[in-house]
Formats: sequence, C-alpha cells, structure tokens
Amino acid sequence: MTEREPEREAELNIEEALARLEEIVQALEGEGSRLDESLKLFAEGVKRAGAIKQRLEQSELKVRQVLEGAEGFNVEDFLG
Repeated sequence: MTEREPEREAELNIEEALARLEEIVQALEGEGSRLDESLKLFAEGVKRAGAIKQRLEQSELKVRQVLEGAEGFNVEDFLG
C-alpha cells in the first residue's frame, strides 16, 4: 500500500487503515530503518491509530442509535 496522508484517513475504509497501520508496525519492528525514518513512521502510526479510534467510536455511536430506535432491543444487552 502506498503512503497516504493521515488527514485523509476518513476517506479510507477501516480495513485499509488497519492494513497501513500494520505495515507501519512491521516496518518499525524490522531492522535497518534509520532513526529519522522510524520517527516519521511512528508519528504517522500515532495519527492513524487516533483516526482509527475515532472511526470506531463513530461506528459504535451509530450502532447505539440504531439499537435505540429498534423495538425489542436494549443497548445494554450488547455492551461487553
């Protein structure tokens, strides 16, 4: 996958975002990366992780709204 701007993360689907984050983790775990490149990847990873967290929170809110509007479902039944 090509490097994309973290600010454009909202345009990615969650699978693409997670795949890029996994690429970053693998690159950071690998040997041979220069410090400046590692820091750049780390910063991108932190931004992407934040964007993913935000997307998941938005999805959870949407699920809650759907369940609250559905008869016979209690949101609390779905909480872990």
